[in-house]
Amino acid sequence: MDWNDSPEQAKFREEVRSFIQDYLPERYRDPNRGTGLFEGGWQSDRKSNDDSAQTAAREWAESLAGRGWIAPHWPKKFGGAGLTVTEQFIFNHEMAKAGAPAVGGMGVSMLGPTLIVHGSEEQQAEHLPKILSGEVAWAEGYSEPGAGSDLASLQTRAVREGDEYVLNGQKIWTSGAHHADWLFALVRTDPDAPKHRGISFLLMDRNTPGITVRPLIDMGWGHVFNETFFEDVHVPARNRVGEENRGWYVGMTLLDYERSGIGTSVMARRQLMDLIDYAHTDVGRQRSRFASNTSLRGEVVDRLVEIEIEESMSLRIVSIQAAGQIPNYESSMVKMFGSESLQRLQRVGTRAFGLYANIWDEESNYAPLRAMFTHGYVWSVPMTIAGGTSEIQRNIIATRGLGLPRG
Repeated sequence: MDWNDSPEQAKFREEVRSFIQDYLPERYRDPNRGTGLFEGGWQSDRKSNDDSAQTAAREWAESLAGRGWIAPHWPKKFGGAGLTVTEQFIFNHEMAKAGAPAVGGMGVSMLGPTLIVHGSEEQQAEHLPKILSGEVAWAEGYSEPGAGSDLASLQTRAVREGDEYVLNGQKIWTSGAHHADWLFALVRTDPDAPKHRGISFLLMDRNTPGITVRPLIDMGWGHVFNETFFEDVHVPARNRVGEENRGWYVGMTLLDYERSGIGTSVMARRQLMDLIDYAHTDVGRQRSRFASNTSLRGEVVDRLVEIEIEESMSLRIVSIQAAGQIPNYESSMVKMFGSESLQRLQRVGTRAFGLYANIWDEESNYAPLRAMFTHGYVWSVPMTIAGGTSEIQRNIIATRGLGLPRG
């Protein structure tokens, strides 16, 4: 299989690369700066108390919007760029290589595609332009304390009262809710129906009375996640997307089938190359254990091989999509392999620096690579849980990929 760009693809790649070079704000060019989806990324910068952060977020959103590249995979009639699958892959690849933050968050990747398929004309007219302009950011209300992998067991209750629903319950792991303006949520509207058939999909302003967002501080002292409580929250019935009690099928819609995972492999390659380059500096030779540990050098080679494998798996996903098919178990393979190999990379990075890896302060003169692998080790722990656990992915691969019977 030839994974090289065609002349047309190479031209588009250069167009994207040149655009990033010309328009990416200086704030996002710092290689030592995080560009996460929430903290340190566009969604937090747009509401930052730092004027320079707000300016960078606004200018970057405006630049992308001018090309239709905030939502490059959306159809043109809805304000997107209508890119082909391969063009979208190239766009994501170049963005990841540059460390350029995405704009629009879950509004672009999840809610927008759902409204394009299931939303009314009024809902599309109200919400899609505000997503594309960067005016409104969204957060997802899916998981609950007792409904994670088995999401259909959710219990947050919505009772219809005239032209409104009244919500009571709790959501958890609502990523970025503290920076969001609106929430979309799956709620139970018929407790007597089979669990997949009594769920509805609602949209709500995060400032609606009765909604309380409380921070969940992770083990790296970061604030990405939240728990969200609903106490007699009144939501207009017109904010329901799709039919009542059919929300499960609405919520599972994802028009953007770009599930290649290329961003993960690009980040892993960048980290590994940084590790290798640092180990060849005078300071790196003093602080790393490569010179005295042959097995550690072998592990670095293993991680590089894994990155090559993951990139090939990503390209396979793109080829499936380009052929008009929908990846199934193949996406689970990429997700599981990528998250587990990234954890192994972080372990190698901390082993490489021995006791120096205990230094958490990235500003310390003794912290190798600004404590990148120290933070990365902690950050990578939930990677095999978020987005579907490795156990769930293995079940999908076994049943749908290998045709094995369910246990």
